[in-house]
Amino acid sequence: MRLHNYFRSSTSTRLRIALNLKGLDYDYVGYPLLERAHKDPAFVARNPAGLVPVLELQDGTHLSQSLAIIEYLDETHPSPPLLPDDALGRARVRALAQLVACDIHPLNNLRVLQYLERELGQDQAGKTRWFRHWVAEAFAPLEEMLASSRDTGVFCHRDTPGLADICLYAQVWNNRRFDVDMTAYPTISAIFERLDQIDAFARAAPPRQPDATGA
Repeated sequence: MRLHNYFRSSTSTRLRIALNLKGLDYDYVGYPLLERAHKDPAFVARNPAGLVPVLELQDGTHLSQSLAIIEYLDETHPSPPLLPDDALGRARVRALAQLVACDIHPLNNLRVLQYLERELGQDQAGKTRWFRHWVAEAFAPLEEMLASSRDTGVFCHRDTPGLADICLYAQVWNNRRFDVDMTAYPTISAIFERLDQIDAFARAAPPRQPDATGA
């Protein structure tokens, strides 16, 4: 398999973690998004949306959208599972994951930040305020959901890392770029620190990727 991605992309980080947890080998193909490499016709042929990540399977099939790819991997390589085996557990984990993937990421990804700058005249300070605002809008309820639930264990759902942890870990790395104050999120922070001790997560972290030189 080939993973078409970008070291700093949180969606790419999610997929790297999932592949690592599943023990799946892949070729790393990096795209410098700031140079608009993902808009090259060769890449757009793989994903008409022109977004990373894209997972290219051995038969040439191209999969896009990180959560969809992760669930594909969970269905085709079920061990270790990334979702609980009960319907209520799966609903809870998906809700936690989607607080990040649906409520933060679409508002704070690169193309949105670039639009704020190029079209709306925001400087770095303005973009930072925007980023931090939308993180807080989702991290406050995420912290409450994790801190108040008996289903929260060592990780987001009991004591095995899964889909929600993948999204949390990738987002906290993204937060660091914008110096998000994590003081109000002790449960999230503690889970992140435990995840960072797991090789599959640590190897997927943005600074540890081959295209992160000088970042």
